[in-house]
Amino acid sequence: MDLEVAGHRSPIWVHSPDPINAGAPDPRPLLMIHGFRGDHHGMDLIAAAVRGRDVIVPDLPGFGASAALAAGLTLESYCDHLDALAAEVTDRWQVPPILAGHSFGSILVAHAVARRREEVPELILINPITSPALEGSAKAMTALTRLYYALGARLPEAWGHQLLTNPLIVRLMSEVMATTRDRGLRRYIHDQHARYFSTFSDRASLAQAFDVSVGHTVTEVAGSLSMPTLVIAGDRDAIAPIAATRDFVARLPDPALVELAGVGHLVHYERPEESASSIMAFCRGRD
Repeated sequence: MDLEVAGHRSPIWVHSPDPINAGAPDPRPLLMIHGFRGDHHGMDLIAAAVRGRDVIVPDLPGFGASAALAAGLTLESYCDHLDALAAEVTDRWQVPPILAGHSFGSILVAHAVARRREEVPELILINPITSPALEGSAKAMTALTRLYYALGARLPEAWGHQLLTNPLIVRLMSEVMATTRDRGLRRYIHDQHARYFSTFSDRASLAQAFDVSVGHTVTEVAGSLSMPTLVIAGDRDAIAPIAATRDFVARLPDPALVELAGVGHLVHYERPEESASSIMAFCRGRD
């Protein structure tokens, strides 16, 4: 399904509950925002595991089947888009959605709701980015990755595209993020990344989105997240270290932290049922 969001075609995928097994669905849908370089496919497992309500997963502008925004991809333009998307979903479903974001998506939804916090009754953050990528132990790796995306944007078209979609580099990214020892699940994760990590719209917008992803955190707006907030995190997350996530949660006025042991940054792949169960319990308390 496509939605017209402030003049931008926004493709969405809707996971609906089984009417036979789920009973009467809860009226408010879950609007789930994926992470950097992903698209809606990455949220399939967790979205399918949520029972009793529609789960709406869009492709973010610049990824999957969604073109980049005409104004460019900045934190401000992404927040404007999410505000308009949530308004469009509210109009279609006749009730406001429950907002959730994974990783890069957590940055976007946190900053978007911080701008209108009095209107947002709750928030769900999955593997939220809680520490600055340009500081600390990851600083050198982030600088190298930034060079990678800058080169990809500036090289001649064929060379730049080949660099950014290189299967070996994509596989390395996937290997770094996956923590599961289940061989079948690892194969699934690597296959998903091989299929969908290179579906960005163009090289320049990919570099812009990367700059947003490393230039901001959810912690920047912690003081504005006054609504009940569910945080789902893995204790082996190398991208969003659990210590920083605990510190972030401690700053929230009404938090609920679900900390999954033995998992890293891909809880939506590696622990979708547990994550979905936590989301359902949180949502039931909010409807």
